[in-house]
Amino acid sequence: MAVVIALLGLVGAAVGSAVLHQQRFYADASELLYARESVRDAMGVLSTDIRGSSSGDTLRLMADTAIELFASIGTSVVCRSVASNAFVLAAESGEGNTLTSLPMHPDTGDIALLYIDSDVDVDGDVDSAGRSGSVWERQRIAAFAAKPAGSGCLLDGTAPAEGFVLTLQSNPAHPVRRGAPVRFVRRGRFSLYRSSDRQWYLGYRRCNALGPSSCGTIQPISGPYRSHSADREKTGFMFEYLNARGEGVSGVDSSLAVARIDITARMDSREARRIGKRERSIGDSATTSVAIRNR
Repeated sequence: MAVVIALLGLVGAAVGSAVLHQQRFYADASELLYARESVRDAMGVLSTDIRGSSSGDTLRLMADTAIELFASIGTSVVCRSVASNAFVLAAESGEGNTLTSLPMHPDTGDIALLYIDSDVDVDGDVDSAGRSGSVWERQRIAAFAAKPAGSGCLLDGTAPAEGFVLTLQSNPAHPVRRGAPVRFVRRGRFSLYRSSDRQWYLGYRRCNALGPSSCGTIQPISGPYRSHSADREKTGFMFEYLNARGEGVSGVDSSLAVARIDITARMDSREARRIGKRERSIGDSATTSVAIRNR
C-alpha cells in the first residue's frame, strides 16, 4: 500500500508539473500573440490611411507621437445633377458596377472632392471660356442620402443604377459633368496618449472637417505600448517624416516635401511572465515605411 501511494504521488506530481508548464506556455503564447496582433493591427490601419492621403492638402499635424490627416473613406462618380449643388451618384453595388465604393458612408462632417475638368463643360463639350487644367474641388457635405431604386446611371438609362444623392453646402466653382469622379475624405488624428491606468495607447479622434483643428473623444486602437521616448531605439511609438532623399521633414508648412512616413512601435505583454528564474515582460516590435501615393 505504501509503495502504491508513493508511486501515485510521483505520477500525480509529474502530471501536475506537466499541466502547470502547459498552462504557462499557453499563457506566454497568448500574451505574445496579443502583442503581435495589436502592433500589426495598428500598422495596418495607419498604413492604409497614410498611403491614400495627400501630402499637399491632407497632412494637418506632423508630430513624433501624432499625425492628423484627411483619410479616404470612399469613391463614386456623378450620374447627373438635380440642382446646382446636388448630384445623383452611382449605386454602391450591382451587376458589373464598380464605380462606387464606400467602406464608410460620408456624413455632414466629411469633405467631398469633385474632379473638375476645366476643358469640358457640363454637357461634355469643349469649354468656350477657355479654361485649362483640371482640379479636385473641395466641398463640405450638407447631406448624403440613399436614393430609391430608379433609372440607370448611363445616358441610355442602363446599369449601373443610381444609388445616392450628394448635397453640398455651396455651389461648385465650375460645372460638374456626368461621370466626374468624387472622393470622400474624413479628418482624423492618430496619437499616442496616456490612459487612466498610466499606460500608453494609440488612439483615434475624429476632427472637424475644416478650419482650426477640433477633435472629439479619443478612442483606443491598440496598446499598451512602452513609454514614449525621443530615442527611436527605445520609444514605444513614433512617427518620422522623410522626403524623397530620406531626410527628415518637420512642420506642416513642409508637408509638400513628405514622401514617406516611418512608424515604429514596441509593445510589451500586459503581465510579466516567468522566463527562466525571473519574471519579465514579453512583447513584439515593428517598423514600417509608408510611401504617400498622392504626391
